[in-house]
Amino acid sequence: MKPIWIVDDDQSIRFVLEKALLRENLPTRSFTNPQDVLKALIDTPESEGPQILVSDIRMPGGSGLELLEKVKEKLPGLPVIIMTAFSDLDSAVSAFQGGAFEYLPKPFDLPKAVELIRRAVEESQREEVAEERMTAAPEMLGQAPAMQDVFRAIGRLSQSQVTVLITGESGSGKELVARALHKHSPRAGGPFVAINTAAIPKDLLESELFGHERGAFTGAQTMRRGRFEQADGGTLFLDEIGDMPFDLQTRLLRVLSDGHFYRVGGHSAVRANVRVIAATHQNLEQRVKEGVFREDLFHRLNVIRLRLPALRERREDVPMLTRFFLQQSAKQLGVEPKRISEPAIRLLGTFDFPGNVRQLENVCHWLTVMAPAQVIELKDLPPEVLAMAGTSAVALAARPDALATPTAVAQLVVAAAPAAPFEVSHTGSPALAVAEPAHALGTVQTPPGLTWEAGLQAEALALLEEGRTDVWDVLTRRFETKLIQTALVNTRGRRIEAAHKLGIGRNTITRKIQELNLE
Repeated sequence: MKPIWIVDDDQSIRFVLEKALLRENLPTRSFTNPQDVLKALIDTPESEGPQILVSDIRMPGGSGLELLEKVKEKLPGLPVIIMTAFSDLDSAVSAFQGGAFEYLPKPFDLPKAVELIRRAVEESQREEVAEERMTAAPEMLGQAPAMQDVFRAIGRLSQSQVTVLITGESGSGKELVARALHKHSPRAGGPFVAINTAAIPKDLLESELFGHERGAFTGAQTMRRGRFEQADGGTLFLDEIGDMPFDLQTRLLRVLSDGHFYRVGGHSAVRANVRVIAATHQNLEQRVKEGVFREDLFHRLNVIRLRLPALRERREDVPMLTRFFLQQSAKQLGVEPKRISEPAIRLLGTFDFPGNVRQLENVCHWLTVMAPAQVIELKDLPPEVLAMAGTSAVALAARPDALATPTAVAQLVVAAAPAAPFEVSHTGSPALAVAEPAHALGTVQTPPGLTWEAGLQAEALALLEEGRTDVWDVLTRRFETKLIQTALVNTRGRRIEAAHKLGIGRNTITRKIQELNLE
């Protein structure tokens, strides 16, 4: 194991920490000033560098905060613990909140200091393992058996050019599978062209797919090549094929049959050498029975079918995907990647994610923006996750010895919940019941009795029973804070747009942000 580097000009502090850590079988290396640390970082191979850096703030020859900044430039993932006297606490917290793992106020309790260092070591080792996995990870991530089946299928199809139909819920990653099929096929050198047939108006979809000749319709000033021509020699991915208009299904069938088509307004047949991969979240067999999808087209597309599992069917992949998306969000936003605690990841793993992998990615982006510290704790998780879990489930996830299975969480939630004052309908998960309509961010699945109004009532009652006389101000402030934060996340920080969506004025949201210290 790599050593813990201790930086402090006080010899007694170094001595006490060294001995305490040695008893815990944690190797150490000590320094008296920041310059020696920076020199050692240059001279020491990365494999022998620090596991953790514990540094004082005030030292001769440099500040611990300046050292933190320089160390983070060289080793952005290294956990740094800052030791600070109480007189330095305010400046320290504001200065290193974006980079330090934690701070340790002096004089400190030695067992608590060792416990904090031990926690930082565990976090560092866990992140190292996660980084190694991500470095070796392919373009798709997944260790669950259901995903391994998908990977094996992609491997078997690697030398094939057969038509593939990918089924799975929205947000489960169907386009990623299509790209992987293209990348590992003989057509990998050709283009990959994707089109969402549900996102384009019916009147424009034909032109998008097959192109048009000049003057074919008003506004057609020039000849335009369609997606089939653009994908010549490669792969065309038709997403949400179940929503394709019925008359266009006939044209698509002809192309799949002989490879020929006509541009809109054209009279000469065009040939395109294209492999088609289609995807849908709908039950195409049912669509055929309803008469809205051609049966012959269904059989033409359904040569090889790949079913992509929902995220709730591969919960063991949630930790890996969460850490990956936190890294990705940090890169996009140009900030330090955040880490997530074990209790938080356990609770996150119990959430059903109706939006699947895409929703998890959005949650990680939300956490990167909204979580106040570098380590994401239970309390930092988004409202929809906490609302689904309830108090008992949070307590379960916080226990290191707990097995936070969805069934166990749901049973605790239902047992703790008051009777629901409305009808309850059961979803696909046998352990969870969902109150309708769902609230919060529009994707919340709320167990009976745990609507946000019920939560508000319980919180108000608890405060009133404490004898508080400021309940209105406390809850109003918390409500307004959450509402404005959520709107700003939804609009990526655009205040005017957030104010418009909330139905308040621009001056109102600016004043509220100042009053609630949300700057």
